[in-house]
Amino acid sequence: LRWEPRCRQQLRHLQDGARIAARLPPRLEGRWVSTGCEVRPGPEFLTRSYLFYANRLFKAFQFYYWDPSCRDPSYTLVIKGKLRLRQASWITRGATEADYHLHKVGIVFHSQKAMREVSSWINQTSGEGCRGFLPPGRAWAPGALYELLSAKTERDCTAALGFAMHELSLVRVERHYQPLLQPQQSGSQLVEELFLGDIHTDWLERLHYRPTGYQRPMQSAVHHVHPCPACGIIYRADEHHPPILPARAQLPMQLSGSWVSTHCEVRPAVLFLTRYFIFHGNNHTWEGFYYHYSDPLCKQPTFTIYASGHYSQGIPSSKVRGGTELAFKVTQARVTPMDPVTVMMLNSSEPGSCGLESSWSAGVEQDITATNGCLALGIKLPHTEYELFKTEQDTRDRSLLYIGERPTDGSSPDSPDKRPTSYQAPLVQCAGASEEFPNYISLRYSGRKDANGNEALKPLPVAFLLLIALLFLRWD
Repeated sequence: LRWEPRCRQQLRHLQDGARIAARLPPRLEGRWVSTGCEVRPGPEFLTRSYLFYANRLFKAFQFYYWDPSCRDPSYTLVIKGKLRLRQASWITRGATEADYHLHKVGIVFHSQKAMREVSSWINQTSGEGCRGFLPPGRAWAPGALYELLSAKTERDCTAALGFAMHELSLVRVERHYQPLLQPQQSGSQLVEELFLGDIHTDWLERLHYRPTGYQRPMQSAVHHVHPCPACGIIYRADEHHPPILPARAQLPMQLSGSWVSTHCEVRPAVLFLTRYFIFHGNNHTWEGFYYHYSDPLCKQPTFTIYASGHYSQGIPSSKVRGGTELAFKVTQARVTPMDPVTVMMLNSSEPGSCGLESSWSAGVEQDITATNGCLALGIKLPHTEYELFKTEQDTRDRSLLYIGERPTDGSSPDSPDKRPTSYQAPLVQCAGASEEFPNYISLRYSGRKDANGNEALKPLPVAFLLLIALLFLRWD
């Protein structure tokens, strides 16, 4: 087996938990900002700046844009309310549940076009109290703040915008130390990240969806990764001066090579995983490794999926500017259960639905191609997925790959109309095309020794919770 050092290093780094600390309950006081242009399902392009006070009040700005570079603002929402942290979530390990109450939501339009569009949405889709929100033909007044929601008057005209702040009902703050980039500097700097609940991929569901996963994290305005050109711009912005992010060169889609997760990732329905992909551009084949865990630091492995197949030539997305549409065919898959609960679940699955009947054991890989996948894990073979990809370079000149966000309901984007309109957390390129290696990377998981001196897997204290979670599993 020929390892590519950077890929191995990144996977090991993630398995080590990257020395992440997460307090329960978290400390939220201070300002948190987006680190770049964010894409929400729809698509919606936005940046965020949230300020939490010590008395539990908060003031949040959501800046919306016409374009995926966040350079052409359309409108800004000013959101005021109160947040009360509650108990640790028993559904999403490592998260804290919270209650929030909105006092006011106002909107500032940044052009006549934005004013015309938004007011027509509100006038068409809202109830009696909002129908005359803005009279037709009303002239745009720069900087004017219009009230969308008021707790005092019980007026709420936000639904037409697909607006909800349910993201505040699931909260996690992570702290870690980032090595300083400059060669002449030694040591590290503190980075704090705020993870808020995910936004449902179905527009009709987002108003009442209670999150179980996270969206792209915001960073502390004081303790953020340097350099971050967007952070200062967003920090200084307000509803009258929306952030205009620096222009970035559009990168051509270059998939060839190896790509790996930058974080322990969280999916709705309580999935923690890291991903590792190899794309072979010469023959348009791909291989993917999905390492699943039961904890938010990706230290307690549950199972690993290996999948492979081929992919189509990409075409520019007409729906999500800056994105590329591809179709992925999955033709082969293998599964390795890594803990007793997963072994038990696979061995009790319906005969012929997931590998050889009652033959699963911890740490032993099994091909599931002959049984057309694995029903218990939601894997169907052969299988086509309609995908959205995007490549970018970060401030450290690393190549990043964004793959379409999975449907929140756990289904698969198996038809063109279910193609994603937003992205998962990015993967970082760890090897170029010339450095590809097709062999299976198996992470060695540290555990206690068995009677023969071999490493054994640790039984999990959260086995019953994991069993509940496995009932909801879908393949990502």
